[in-house]
Amino acid sequence: MNATVHHRTATIDGLDVFYREAGDPQAPAVVLLHGFPTSSRMFRNLIPRLADTYHVIAPDMIGFGHSAMPRADEFDYNFDSLTDVTVGLLDHLGVDRFAVYVQDYGAPIAWRIATRSPRRISAIITQNGNAYTDGFVKAFWDGLFAYTDHPAPETEAPVRAALSPEMIRWQYVNGVPDPTVVSPDNWTVDQALLDRPGNDAIQLTLFRDYPTNVTLYPRLQQYFRDSQVPLLAVWGANDEIFGPDGARAFQRDLPDAEIHLLDTGHFALESHLEEITGHIRGFLTRVAP
Repeated sequence: MNATVHHRTATIDGLDVFYREAGDPQAPAVVLLHGFPTSSRMFRNLIPRLADTYHVIAPDMIGFGHSAMPRADEFDYNFDSLTDVTVGLLDHLGVDRFAVYVQDYGAPIAWRIATRSPRRISAIITQNGNAYTDGFVKAFWDGLFAYTDHPAPETEAPVRAALSPEMIRWQYVNGVPDPTVVSPDNWTVDQALLDRPGNDAIQLTLFRDYPTNVTLYPRLQQYFRDSQVPLLAVWGANDEIFGPDGARAFQRDLPDAEIHLLDTGHFALESHLEEITGHIRGFLTRVAP
C-alpha cells in the first residue's frame, strides 16, 4: 500500500502515451487496460495494492486521459490502432509477457494482443470486459448497433447521449447498492476530458468501429480453447451494459475460469476495491507464483 506510483509519458509512433507505473520492473508484470469513458485513473487505488509484488503498468489510450488526442482526421481511431500503440508502449518498456486486467474498452485491446501474440499474456483478469455476445444488455446495445449499422443524424443522436453528464454519471452509480461510496470526482474528471474540442468526433469514430470487436470473438474463443489461459472474472453483476451472462460465458471455453459476480455495477473498483484486490492477488498467486 505504500508503493510509489510514477506518472510517466513515452513517445510511441510520434504520440505521447501517458502511463502510471509502480513496483519492481524485474517483478512479474500486470498491465491494466481501462474502459470508456475513463482512463488509467480508474486504477489509481488498485495500483498500489498490487505493486508490492508486481510491476504494474496502466496506460491511457490515445484520445483518453493524459495521452495525446490528435483530431479524428489526424489519427485512425479504431481498436486496431489503439492496440498498436499499447503494444508499442509495452515493447518500449521491455514488457514481453504479462498478466492483463481488462475493463470495457480495455478488453478488445487485450483480445487483439492475445490473438496476435498468444504467448505474451500469462493470465487474464476481466472486470466487465466481454468476449462473448452473451451479456450484451439489449436496452443499451440496440441503439449503438443501430448507429454502427446505419450512421445518420437520427441514429447518432441517441448515441451522442452516451457522452452526456447524465450518462457518464449513470455508468458509475447504476447498480451500486450505496452510490454514496462512489466519488463524483470520477464523472467530473471524465466529463471534462470528453468535453475537449474534437473529442466527441473521436468517441463517435470508436463507436462506429465497435462491431470489429464482436467480429473478433470467434477467433478469440478459439484462442481460449487452444491456450486454456488462466482467467479470473470479477464482474459487477448489476451492470446494464455488460451483464453477468458475459462473465459466465467464459467457462464455455475455459472450464477452469474463476468467476465472481459482485453486487455492483460497471465500475466495480469504485465500490468493491478490497474484494477485487483479494481475488486478484489470490488468483495470480495460484496461476503465476
